[in-house]
Amino acid sequence: MRWWDLDPVMELEHELFPEDAWSRGMFWSELADARHPAATRHYVVAEAGSRIVGYAGLAAVAGTGDVQTIAAARDHWGSGLGARLLGELLHQATAFECHEVLLEVRVDNKRAQRLYERFGFEPIGFRKAYYQPGNVDALVMRRSEPESPKGNDTHG
Repeated sequence: MRWWDLDPVMELEHELFPEDAWSRGMFWSELADARHPAATRHYVVAEAGSRIVGYAGLAAVAGTGDVQTIAAARDHWGSGLGARLLGELLHQATAFECHEVLLEVRVDNKRAQRLYERFGFEPIGFRKAYYQPGNVDALVMRRSEPESPKGNDTHG
């Protein structure tokens, strides 16, 4: 992901996460730490033709990766795009020498939870009222050994 991707990324962000969308400034802040020798962030976009249909981001600090965001356009759900994006983040976590990867997912987002479970993520706790303004809890999940995802297929 580069700065020139932000307009279509923001459109997709607001479409998919209307209540708790990231701001443009949040993306800018993440991208500022993504492209230099000591970078701790990795952000990618997925394109279909000239259209951005997905994006994902990872933060890595002190051997722990954290999936910051992952999104696929609704018309690409079920195409394997989410699995490919997550696979790319796990590959990058290995490059960052992470021994584990964490993420938060809405407790009501069972579709995403199933994807993460396929990749070996396991629930480890909750963050109450994490997603605002809706006061939706987050399920915290963790995966060790990021390079060898259990469900690394592209059919889901």
